[in-house]
Amino acid sequence: MSRLNINFLGKELKNNVITSSGCFGFGEEYNNYFDVNKLGAVNLKGITLDKKDGNKGTRIAETPSGMINCIGLENPGIEYFKNNIVKNIKYDTPIILNINGASIEEYMKVAEIANEIERVDFVELNISCPNVKNGGMAFGASCESAESTTKAVKKLLTKKPLIVKLSPNVTDIASIAKSVENAGADSVSLVNTFLSMKIDTKTRKPLLGNIFGGLSGACIRPIAVRMVYQVYKAVKIPIAGMGGITNYNDALEFIMAGASLVSIGSGIFSNPVLPIEVINGVDNYLKENNIDNIKDIIGAAHL
Repeated sequence: MSRLNINFLGKELKNNVITSSGCFGFGEEYNNYFDVNKLGAVNLKGITLDKKDGNKGTRIAETPSGMINCIGLENPGIEYFKNNIVKNIKYDTPIILNINGASIEEYMKVAEIANEIERVDFVELNISCPNVKNGGMAFGASCESAESTTKAVKKLLTKKPLIVKLSPNVTDIASIAKSVENAGADSVSLVNTFLSMKIDTKTRKPLLGNIFGGLSGACIRPIAVRMVYQVYKAVKIPIAGMGGITNYNDALEFIMAGASLVSIGSGIFSNPVLPIEVINGVDNYLKENNIDNIKDIIGAAHL
């Protein structure tokens, strides 16, 4: 599908459809549904310095047109990932490793290890995760903290391009995008989930064990598209857009708003083959409209 080929940060991708961190495991889990090699890239489950068991209590709450999660970054830790999981990855699709930390020092330690993992093609710095008590949210909440965290990690990533994942729970996301660009980010991804909660009216208590969680799904898409549109106008680095994509037309909205890549997240839970449907749908759209390559419609909605 040459119409979908795209060069992203020096890497040739088959297409511009990727998966969102936390919604696709480590990729191998979905090989029973489709050939993972058909994806542009796979964004892996978020990794921390040490193993994390995640949050206690209820972790998922359904909402109209979406879901709230407070998983708490459950993962085996980066050393286990490096020494065990990587060697069991059979697909050859490029990998994005999402890294997390509770302090700048922790981010730096994870980044240093990630930089040496040959199989990892890109590193995504999560400064936006809203479902942990002592992690990402604080780092993505202001221009100053976002910039300082990005700068510290970028210094250590001498072998990998850096994508910074932005939080939507801010007043001016375009300014924060500009700050991380100034700090050396090679790309930005947006949006992460929206801080939210659900109350159990039978118990009269918060339903989620962590009280708050991250809202995702189709309900957030119009806001996510708006934010991608704003960030595209503010920065010169490429954007990975995400937030409530459920079909190829949703993906086209993000692309036309300015996203070079589109990331499929919670939509996979209800339709495991959604990424393939989006790839085929976007390709057919380009063919039917006599468009030579996907890059020709990136940012097309801007006047």
